[in-house]
Amino acid sequence: MPRRPTEREEPAQEDGSVKRPEPDRVRVSDAALATIIGLAAHEVPGVVGMAPASLGEGLRRVLGLAQVDEGVDVVRTEGDDVVQVDLHVVVAYGVNIPAVADSVRERVEYAASAFAGVKTGGITVHVAGVSRA
Repeated sequence: MPRRPTEREEPAQEDGSVKRPEPDRVRVSDAALATIIGLAAHEVPGVVGMAPASLGEGLRRVLGLAQVDEGVDVVRTEGDDVVQVDLHVVVAYGVNIPAVADSVRERVEYAASAFAGVKTGGITVHVAGVSRA
């Protein structure tokens, strides 16, 4: 009786050779990546909070359902290997806004790479407001 291929093994090809499966790969979901990015942005001194990036997030905030990933938009490109990130932040009054934005970019790039194994193709920081901390 012929042996059935297991889940990880593909059946023999026409020439009799067995096609090897791709090595195991971990794919971090967009929601998990947005949470990691949101937490990293909150760690930057001078960032008071995040602003809603869409109408849906604005409604969640009004209803008291604001989450850590609020203000984070993640778009995957180039075969899911690279992500584009848009962040909508609120900064503290009196801080150097370009310096805070650069720090956010650096922290987010590091967090995405170190914690999720994801490369960032571009990180855009939108300063949506200034607040007294």
